[in-house]
Amino acid sequence: MSIGIGPIALLGSGEYTAAMNDTDRRLLAALGVARPRVALIPAASGLEPGMPERWNRMGVAHFTDLGAKPLALPLIAHEDSERPEILEQLRSADFFYFSGGNPEHLVETLRGTPAWAIIAERWAAGAGIAGCSAGAMMMSGYTLRVRSVAAGAPPRWIAAVGVAPQVAVMPHFDRMAGFVGDDVFRAIMESSPDGVQLVGIDEDTAMIRLGPDAPWEVSGRQSVVLIDRDGGRTTYRAGEVVPL
Repeated sequence: MSIGIGPIALLGSGEYTAAMNDTDRRLLAALGVARPRVALIPAASGLEPGMPERWNRMGVAHFTDLGAKPLALPLIAHEDSERPEILEQLRSADFFYFSGGNPEHLVETLRGTPAWAIIAERWAAGAGIAGCSAGAMMMSGYTLRVRSVAAGAPPRWIAAVGVAPQVAVMPHFDRMAGFVGDDVFRAIMESSPDGVQLVGIDEDTAMIRLGPDAPWEVSGRQSVVLIDRDGGRTTYRAGEVVPL
């Protein structure tokens, strides 16, 4: 995809909540737009009845309170990524925000579509882009097939869309070992793809970069962890630079 110059955020959790107010204010300010238009994209939850609408309601309230103009898009399936009325709103957006759900569904919904082409073009022109949980996994170089792991299958990784191609994000990191158990967690680390850095992002926490020449840094109440395949960890807290 095109190399972006706009601000970027990868969140462990906390989209559209007060925990992310300061982070989102910084991201919006970095756009240099008086009242940014924020495209809310709930596609990751497209297989969960009622959830896209819930995420969009939360996003509208959140970004309205922050002084932005939210665009609640009904983009939940692959065919929506070609609808002219949705593409028109994407072209007008200054910021694109992907909420949580299923990262595989999100990748399948967007990859190779006119919607994704517009988002990549706008990001390359300076628009911002953020993904939370499944959204952050979609933006990575690779994403774990989380639903199959939860069902007991061995860890498998698929190519994601590569907004941040050098990383593979593990969201909810402070709780992840509790979700899957120590043995599965170890297998996930050992199976991580070559050439990418495994990054654990805690809940209510983001790893952000405010511009193309800016460093990655931690924003939020917890930590970002760089993880080696052998289990070694280096932890970075709010305000600290993450060397990527």
